[in-house]
Amino acid sequence: MFEWMAWTLPVAVFFICIALMLAGMTVWEIKSPTTLRRGFLPIETTRGDRLFIGLLSAAYVNLAFVGLSGKFAEWFQLDGDPSIWISFVVSMAVLALVMRKG
Repeated sequence: MFEWMAWTLPVAVFFICIALMLAGMTVWEIKSPTTLRRGFLPIETTRGDRLFIGLLSAAYVNLAFVGLSGKFAEWFQLDGDPSIWISFVVSMAVLALVMRKG
């Protein structure tokens, strides 16, 4: 099913995590409606706003890593491109930071 993709397992895990986050946020919103709050982001946001901003940030981190992975291999004299799992972990950390402190 995923043969046409370059990184089968990491991409599948990334999208499964997004689907689980959306389902979890829906249940959380039903159980406890959100209120506006202000964090390090320059606007007042709800949990859903922070999730959206965090997912966009995570996508940009992944895109930047994919675009620069050849350069990383060259700069750090690696035998091949670095693992995409690195960008997955970094993007999830960015998402967690935006959700928690944003």
